Amino acid sequence: MSAKKVKLIRLSKLLKVKFIELDLKGNNKIEIISELVELIASSRRLKNKKAFFKAVAERESMGSTAIGNGVAIPHARTKGLNNFILAFAKKNGGIDFEALDGEKTFLFFVLASPENDVGNHLKILAEISRLVKDKFIIEGLKKAKDKKEILRIFGTFEKNISY
Repeated sequence: MSAKKVKLIRLSKLLKVKFIELDLKGNNKIEIISELVELIASSRRLKNKKAFFKAVAERESMGSTAIGNGVAIPHARTKGLNNFILAFAKKNGGIDFEALDGEKTFLFFVLASPENDVGNHLKILAEISRLVKDKFIIEGLKKAKDKKEILRIFGTFEKNISY
């Protein structure tokens, strides 16, 4: 069995305006996950929304994907998906998402990946982690008032790094 070549995936190309939500309503972790799954499901490429929700919830039960600095990256690989779907959402005021630093979580990146594409799944998670290491990016995302501004922040970040 030959290894699949890991291709470069730019977050700014993966994230689409329709997969951005600037005002999550949920008041607890399960409600937020449910909203994030609905956002991913709006692509109509997700074959089984219940299975994806279960996979994300199971991943969260192993340890929170809230990595600190107000950011969480709920994610799962799922059957019947041919391409990656990345969504971004904000919870104004933040929420307890069991973050490693004990602080509230405001920014959510949710990733749905094809079940068998582990390499690119990990590469996208690494790119998100690199993006959110920058405190100016975090503040810009928190303050962003419209979806196009979110996309501009992603694009600016990618212009300033070398691949």
